[in-house]
Formats: sequence, C-alpha cells, structure tokens
Amino acid sequence: MSNREIKIIECPVMQCRVGRILFRLSKKIEYINSLLEIGFDTIDFGSFVSPKAIPQMADTKEVLKGLKFSKTRSKLLAIVANVRGAEEASAYNEITYLGFPFSVSETFQQRNTNSSIEESLKRVEEIQNICTKNNKRLVIYISMGFGNPYGDMYSEEIVFSWVNKIVEMGIKTISLADTVGLAKTGTSLFNDQISY
Repeated sequence: MSNREIKIIECPVMQCRVGRILFRLSKKIEYINSLLEIGFDTIDFGSFVSPKAIPQMADTKEVLKGLKFSKTRSKLLAIVANVRGAEEASAYNEITYLGFPFSVSETFQQRNTNSSIEESLKRVEEIQNICTKNNKRLVIYISMGFGNPYGDMYSEEIVFSWVNKIVEMGIKTISLADTVGLAKTGTSLFNDQISY
C-alpha cells in the first residue's frame, strides 16, 4: 500500500442538526473555537441553507464572526444546497470548502435539497463554477452511499456511476456518506472508495 495523507475532518454541524434542539450561539462559538485550537485539518462548521429547512443552522454567519483563527491552521467547510447558498458562503474568506449533499436516493435528494438527482447534478456544476471563480473547493457528499431505507434502487454500481460522473466534472473531493448508519466493515465499498 502506498503512503497516503490522512486528513481529519470534525463535523460539529451534525451535532447542531440532531433533533430540533437550538444550541445557544455562544455555545456554538465556544465549541468550534475549541476545535480550531485542537487543529483538525477541516471543520464542517455550519451551513448556508434556508433557515426554514434547518433552523438550527440559521446563525452560521454569527458563528463565523465569533471564530478565532490566529492560532489555527484548520480550514472551514460550509454546507450549501443550492446556488444562492454557494454564492453567500463564497463571500467569506474564512471558508475554504463548500460541501454539497448529493444523494444516490431520489427520495432523500428531494427531501434534503428539494431537487431531483438530475437537477442536483446541474447544481453541482453551477456550484463548482462558483467555487472556481471564488477560489473555493467543492466537496461532494454522496449521501446514502451505503444503502437507503426509502426503497429506492441501490447498488454499489449505482453509487460509483454517480461518483464517476462527478469526477468527470473535475471535482476532486468526494465523501461516501453513511447517512443513515447502514455501512458494515468489510464491504467492497470501503475497499474501493480509496481510489477516488
């Protein structure tokens, strides 16, 4: 096996999204600042999506104002679900990565981003253009990468056919996401994903 660089990404944004609990702004800032001090490569810290969709993340801009970068090399990643969110997030120099949740489940894609898989692929292209123009990097999360509970067609071949389309668009960072906890060690997806 060749030497590979390992980057650790902390994802406190998911803790803020669990359930309908609204964490105080001061607690979010305090927590993310403590993660910045630790020195994770990247911190998935917030999202630029509709406050109606995710009220727990409505204060992302305020969180950003309270973060301290003087003693860290950590980079920030913000989740976006459409072009408007990508343009908004791109305006912040502190943000390095924009993350887009692209699902291989049609049902989950509609529920998560209010768009079909095909529409979302067009969004990916538009968001990639925004990233290029604003010196940001796009991360695509392959949601439901290990299966889905909605009864949509699923196979490893489906996952990798979408991954290959995204790679062909010039996107270099793709994360296979176990969105609903279906992954098991020893599956071939775990063995194959390293090539992307």
